Amino acid sequence: MQSLTGTGVALVTPFKKDFSVDTDALTKIVNYQVENGINYLVVLGTTAESATLNKDEKELVIKTVIEANAGRLPLVLGVGGNNTHEVTEELKNRDLSAFTAILSVSPYYNKPTQEGIYQHFKAVAEASPIPVILYNVPGRTASNMLPATVIRLANDFENIVAIKEAAGDIVQAMRLIQGAPKGFLVISGDDMITLPMVLAGGAGVISVIGEGFPKQFSKMVQLGLEKKADEAYELHYLLADSIDMIFEQGNPAGIKHIFKALGLCEDVVRLPLVNVNEDLAGRLNAFVEKIR
Repeated sequence: MQSLTGTGVALVTPFKKDFSVDTDALTKIVNYQVENGINYLVVLGTTAESATLNKDEKELVIKTVIEANAGRLPLVLGVGGNNTHEVTEELKNRDLSAFTAILSVSPYYNKPTQEGIYQHFKAVAEASPIPVILYNVPGRTASNMLPATVIRLANDFENIVAIKEAAGDIVQAMRLIQGAPKGFLVISGDDMITLPMVLAGGAGVISVIGEGFPKQFSKMVQLGLEKKADEAYELHYLLADSIDMIFEQGNPAGIKHIFKALGLCEDVVRLPLVNVNEDLAGRLNAFVEKIR
């Protein structure tokens, strides 16, 4: 799917100081992505703090992003969980007409076998009326979706079109790129190894740092897709320190502080997440000033 090539970003959910959803700030953030070269937007992923949003707040976020985007970029919706029945029921009953694809995380906490992961995504694929992007993030799910399982799913279900691969393992990513059927997209879910993955044949990224510095990061990915490695690595190394910093004390606390420094939203996160400390805040502020 050409529309999912390049740089996607996992949008934050900005909050006001009273912890309510800040729709004005979310609109500003969407416009900031559109105006600075991002290729598509991911709504209600992990970075959106979706685990601490109630049903009404999720609907408000979806409505706000759709309206702010106004059809300018493809939209991807996070629909995942560790209760397969609940996920499939949502897919059957939700209006997905505004979305190009769903992003569905491998079941967390339950620690299913590879066969359990396969059967979960078989059910998801059969229930989803739109294409499915698998999401492998072992650091959060406590289980790794192995390349053999991904390739099996990609071969068995036409609407499983991509994977967001966030194991942080370039060798595993290369195995996916090598073994996946033609047209299946291997998308980086790890900002630090995005460029080597793209140069190895990956399709791009679903990024966190990319929404803070969309112009530079999307240009890096585009140069990587064009196999202009030297130019791309200049941008990679320009941004590398910021990638480490935004994840140093948890996501999305780091990226929200960057947005605060850019004047786009408050740095409010919901418990159990907390704000970055004073030391990291100072380093992030200095980085934003350097990049501006």
